[in-house]
Amino acid sequence: MIRSALPRSFFARPAEQVAPELVGCRLVRRQADGSLLWGVIVETEAYCQSEPACHGHRRRSPSNETLFGEPGRFYVYVSYGIQYCVNVVTGRTDWANGVLLRAAALPAEPERVAAGPALLARRFGLDRGHDAQPVDPDRGLWLASRPAPLQDRMQQWQQEGREAVRQTTRIGISQGQELPWRWYLQPSRSVSRRARGDRTPPASAAWAPSASCGGEPA
Repeated sequence: MIRSALPRSFFARPAEQVAPELVGCRLVRRQADGSLLWGVIVETEAYCQSEPACHGHRRRSPSNETLFGEPGRFYVYVSYGIQYCVNVVTGRTDWANGVLLRAAALPAEPERVAAGPALLARRFGLDRGHDAQPVDPDRGLWLASRPAPLQDRMQQWQQEGREAVRQTTRIGISQGQELPWRWYLQPSRSVSRRARGDRTPPASAAWAPSASCGGEPA
């Protein structure tokens, strides 16, 4: 059982602080049969009402109301009228602020099965019905802390002078492209798109989740 759910207080901070700390954390969904579907988040983007790429920049509306709500809830919207994108609300109430979950790596599955916002939503079966749902194990959908083996690896990479989390500019937007508000796990091959000049690591040197890093001792 993945018990280490992130507390609500984790999300009650600006998106640009929460987003890099979500890299390496786990998105977990309890399925109908009681089993857990989970993946490690390997790419995130931050959005804030003060900048033009945010859905709440111009106005508050029924479609983006969740983004103005209390932190620690999922905000799911429809992109291009056909695909879903999953965010978690951050910051404070009445101020649009959130983190887009751009990509995840799932154990024992193709490395790019969730390498993009729409693919992530599809693999986890998330849609507008999950909009405004609390990030809570009791509701069957939550975010858990980084598994200890990955946390140890990230510290090791840093000690060796290797980059664990790469910070770069956001993608897939027409405004606010200059803000360096995208982060991804550099050794992962499940990132949707790498920064210019950052080559995909070979499989032999890449990191991928194993089933053993999904849970903690009872």
